[in-house]
Amino acid sequence: MTVAVPLTPTRARGVTAVRHLARGGLLALAALLLGITAQLLLVSGVQERSAQHAAFDDLRGRLALGTAPVAQTDLDGRLLAPGTPVALIDVPRLGMTQVVLEGTESGVLTDGPGHRRDTPMPGQAGTTVLMGRAAAYGAPFGSLAALAQGDRFTVTTGQGRATYQVSGVRRAGDPAPAPLAAGKGRMVLVTATGTRFMPAGVLRVDADLVSAPFRTPAAVIRSGTLPDSEEPLARPSGVPWPLVMWLQALLLASVAAVWTWHRWGRHQTWIVFAPVVAVLGLQVATRTTELLPNLL
Repeated sequence: MTVAVPLTPTRARGVTAVRHLARGGLLALAALLLGITAQLLLVSGVQERSAQHAAFDDLRGRLALGTAPVAQTDLDGRLLAPGTPVALIDVPRLGMTQVVLEGTESGVLTDGPGHRRDTPMPGQAGTTVLMGRAAAYGAPFGSLAALAQGDRFTVTTGQGRATYQVSGVRRAGDPAPAPLAAGKGRMVLVTATGTRFMPAGVLRVDADLVSAPFRTPAAVIRSGTLPDSEEPLARPSGVPWPLVMWLQALLLASVAAVWTWHRWGRHQTWIVFAPVVAVLGLQVATRTTELLPNLL
């Protein structure tokens, strides 16, 4: 016969603390999963549209003043800061108009398509590369596969408006286009291919510059010298300290919510902690999605 051992006050408090931690952890996990779902399907698109509105106002002002970037450096000779608006791309076939930002790291591509920094600016001689997301954050390049040979689109920069004509769409294993002749221009639009939110590879759209090339300044960033975090399907490098801090805050708030549930009651806890846990869960989800591949 098994004899039940009564719990001492100290042991009882320890068991209660463990239960609170476990329930708080489960609450934090639920908030995180719901936050990631909301972030990918809804909030990220709103965030991208808001960033695009701000970038458009910024670029329009620079174009009006004649200070829009036309090289890898600004007017003072410093490298353009990542996220600087550099161009406006308009693709009538897709009904897409987007401000292009400098850089292709994941953090930049959350706000719109990015210009690969070691390639010429749009409209200039040489091969220009633009990268954009296929699913999250508004999916600005999500419909690139619908482009067909002969489709035209324009890109506006501080040097004017350039016109490109699509020459082909290729995936892994497809032959690359013929080498570019001297003085000619080409643009490659890059995004992810595969199931939505599950990238299986890289899709590229090649387009030839059919308008006169703009003056092409000397390159400051040599081709192939960019960090791995700016390559297609790359993830951010370094320790994600903002994610670590927000995750700790979410866990503490979740444990506190479980504790107050037993101390205050259900209604008081919901009123106080529901918005706190929701906001923290969304913040953690935002930082988590920034760690996903930059073309997702």
